[in-house]
Amino acid sequence: MGHKEKWYKIVYSYILIGIGALLMAISLIYFLAPNTIAPGGVTGFAVVIEKTVKVPIYITNLALNIPLFIFGTKILGKETAIKTLYSTILLSLFLKILPPIVLTHDLLLSSIFGGVLCGIGLGIVFKFGGTTGGTDLAGAILNSKFPSLSTVTFMTMIDLFVVIFAGIVERKIETSLYSIIAMFVIMKVIDMILEGIGYLKGFFIISDKPEEISEKLMTELGRGVTLLKGKGMYSKENKDVLLCVVPRAQFTRVKDMVKEFDPYAFVMVSEMYEVLGEGFTYEKKQ
Repeated sequence: MGHKEKWYKIVYSYILIGIGALLMAISLIYFLAPNTIAPGGVTGFAVVIEKTVKVPIYITNLALNIPLFIFGTKILGKETAIKTLYSTILLSLFLKILPPIVLTHDLLLSSIFGGVLCGIGLGIVFKFGGTTGGTDLAGAILNSKFPSLSTVTFMTMIDLFVVIFAGIVERKIETSLYSIIAMFVIMKVIDMILEGIGYLKGFFIISDKPEEISEKLMTELGRGVTLLKGKGMYSKENKDVLLCVVPRAQFTRVKDMVKEFDPYAFVMVSEMYEVLGEGFTYEKKQ
């Protein structure tokens, strides 16, 4: 029964990731690309490239994301890497086959509705254990090469470059401003899908199996885990409390890992607006 349930969950996650990729493609083809709205990331850059040199978005998306995927496989981990490759290829496929229909030339409507659809799509992909490569992966790769700057800093720099580039290409500051609106909407919708508003999530886990859970978190996610000592005031029993901070894209994976070892674990999730230290603002010293 357990194997059947696991098989079902895997298929379900891939179907949902496919739906997420489709929603992203719809937002790009029908709202963002026709109006040169580039809300950061590889897809935003692809929109600008299509406008300047007429290279289709799906080709640029593959041309940039596949090398990022190859360089970042170790960072992603096996399961996420497979889902990332799957979602990247599927997104490019949808971008190629969807008929190009312009629904509106209103920049504000395009920014909002395109941002909402893209945010829902990305949120679904993240929620079911995948990524679309792009800014997240590029930021992580750059952080591994230049650990003095955090992954989030690199992501912000890349997104701002794309937004500014869009305005330069169109020779309109409005293009950059509307791209920022779309980027803001996308991020907020992703947060809603993942049930939080922070880029980082802090987990406090109280379980009878702290060793197994912490080992899983450290080996598969590459995240540090801190063991805190607590005491239940009702039971008067000593309790082990695990503290772990992860990016939002790993939010669902942490919950699944904890449930795998201890379905009755007590788990608290909090928003982390800023985390300083090893693994976030600098890498572990060799």
